[in-house]
Amino acid sequence: MKAVLWTAYGSPDVLQRAEVKKPVPGDNEVLIKIHATTAPSGDCEMRSLNKMRWYTLPVRAYVGLLKPIRITILGMELAGEIEAVGKAVKRFKVGDQVFAETGFIHTGTYAEYIVLPEEPKGGALVIKPVNMTYEEAAAVPVGGLEALGFLRQGNIQRGQKILMNGAGGTIGTFAVQLAKHFGAEVTGVDSTDKLDMIRSIGADHVMDYTREDFTKSGERYDFILDIAGKSPFSGSLRSLKPNGCYLIVNPRLSQRIRGRWASRTGSPKVMFGAVYPRTEDLNFLRELIERVKLKTVIDRRYDLEQAAEAHRYVETGLKKGHVVITVTPRGET
Repeated sequence: MKAVLWTAYGSPDVLQRAEVKKPVPGDNEVLIKIHATTAPSGDCEMRSLNKMRWYTLPVRAYVGLLKPIRITILGMELAGEIEAVGKAVKRFKVGDQVFAETGFIHTGTYAEYIVLPEEPKGGALVIKPVNMTYEEAAAVPVGGLEALGFLRQGNIQRGQKILMNGAGGTIGTFAVQLAKHFGAEVTGVDSTDKLDMIRSIGADHVMDYTREDFTKSGERYDFILDIAGKSPFSGSLRSLKPNGCYLIVNPRLSQRIRGRWASRTGSPKVMFGAVYPRTEDLNFLRELIERVKLKTVIDRRYDLEQAAEAHRYVETGLKKGHVVITVTPRGET
């Protein structure tokens, strides 16, 4: 089968096309023909290991000290069709159209096929929304599940004022829509060229971080979700209401230390992102999609052989929503 191998830690050039053996499912596993996957920022960070220094050691310890060995194919979300099932599988049958977050230990969606457990550890596998294409569905699991998890951690209530810094990306585009579904008033912060898109998915207010600092606007929020990881720490706390919550998705070490201290000494709560995918949560997102309450924003599409080009584009920081990698030729999806 065709695949894109992760051959080293480094630039997008380390992603190389190859032919590899087609996997065979075990008793509790399914074989999925992948129609589409994605190139999120997380895959780029994992590939290069040059953005989050604290992330480097645990990844190398698991994947391979000098080069990828235990994981050689990237990709943690997919949409596709089940081609074969193990004899102990109960929830799926051949021909089912599915979408999934594989979880870290089952990474490998930059390929024509993947084998997943019926209940993937650290992931979620469910039937695909009937009103989405494979490309649209492939972009839902990672960003959608993380957005849902972060909003639930913040205990979002109807009528609350919420600000999202980094509203135009993989997580942010779903977080805006979910917060509106939960009845919140949403302000989305991102760069100039993403503001129209953020409005189009339901944000009540938008703010261009290149021209305005939200921490100096005088507004106070019940919840600030910092997806970009670049909000001024002290200014963000001052922008919260007395019992507000500030959640940092990818905190630096200094933010972790200051956040723990702030939570001990003051009323605003500081939290750090940690979401564990669950089957019931992905089914919840599927139900919202089928009720037309949630949609995918796709910026660009690339073929599997163009995975390196997809990563290069993501690393420009210009991505609006999602970058999709089409595995099966578009005429066959």
